Amino acid sequence: MNFEFDADTEEMRAMVVAFAQRELTGRGDTAHDMFDVGDFRQRWRLAGEQGLTGGTVPADYGGSGLDAVTASAVMEALGYGSEDTGFAFSIAAHLFASLMPIVEFGTEEQKREWLPALCSGERIAAHGITEPEAGSDALNLRTRAERKGDEYILQGSKCFTTNAPVADVFVVQAATEPNGGFFGLTAFVVEAGTPGLSVGPAYDKVGLRGSPTADVHFDGCVVPASRVLGTEGAGASVFSASMRWERVCLFAIYLGAMRRVLESTIGYAGEREQFGSPIGGFQAVSHRIVDMTLRLESARLLLYRAAWGLTRGDQDEIAPALAKLAVSEAAVQLGLDAVQVRGGLGVVEGEAETFLRDALPSRVFSGTSEIQRNNIARALGLGTKRRPHRRR
Repeated sequence: MNFEFDADTEEMRAMVVAFAQRELTGRGDTAHDMFDVGDFRQRWRLAGEQGLTGGTVPADYGGSGLDAVTASAVMEALGYGSEDTGFAFSIAAHLFASLMPIVEFGTEEQKREWLPALCSGERIAAHGITEPEAGSDALNLRTRAERKGDEYILQGSKCFTTNAPVADVFVVQAATEPNGGFFGLTAFVVEAGTPGLSVGPAYDKVGLRGSPTADVHFDGCVVPASRVLGTEGAGASVFSASMRWERVCLFAIYLGAMRRVLESTIGYAGEREQFGSPIGGFQAVSHRIVDMTLRLESARLLLYRAAWGLTRGDQDEIAPALAKLAVSEAAVQLGLDAVQVRGGLGVVEGEAETFLRDALPSRVFSGTSEIQRNNIARALGLGTKRRPHRRR
């Protein structure tokens, strides 16, 4: 096993860190910053020029054609370089939850129409699936899509939709066969400005404040049948595929952010003195920092193992779920530890408390920690009836 990146990947990572530190840090990363759409779009275009907004899209459609391992390495560098974890999160959600479904399920015409501008940073995408009554129960959507000739009429609402306030394109899941289970959902590509589509005000969130999030409403929204992704009834497959990308590559952002906060915590512990000695020399502090390192490195190994499987085309459910679970749980605990080491300074505005707020949502989005445990248990065959062994 080789745990090192090749020279090209290391060069790419260094460029991303330098870009993020230069262009993305210090904006939209505190609880008191007001969201600025103009500034967001300017940074988005710069990120597009760096290839970040289309990294895993094939070069034929304007992307860089990165595999999952390399994409994770790049996202890790982005999380390390940018203190605005929310902005990095928006880029990853755009790429893995919205563009990759078009790459994997779109027709040639759909790919040519949508992907180049989405890769370049000219346009922004959002993926709408979560609803007030359908979060973890993603197959029980109330948003309906009724076919009438060569069109579908969408009716319903989505919530917690990342990038909704700034999105130009929406990948939307709707029920074409209510109570149809896995084959009852269909995915659509819907352009912003389509009559009947409206976006609510941006949420005031505890964390990831640099990522704009809002409700999306469909009131008799007419979508041509030519904008169905895959086929009617393939929506759940589209969603599952996008979640494999998101639960692996997106969470690499948190690996980078954790390393940044861990390094600053080590630096603080070496400088801060109490009782005549640096606090890093106290066992209570040093052991806490060792545990922070252990959680980060363990989560990192699980994530890159899952990325390696995704690159190979594995359909494994366990590896992405383990990676998502490990990274999100490690991120929250590392944030708590970073605050604790800093004491009073940790609870006022600063890197540690900002990271903790940004880490909290990670245990909820892309499937809660509880859902990941359910998925892993199911894949292990737990909770299913087995034939009793015959005694001889």
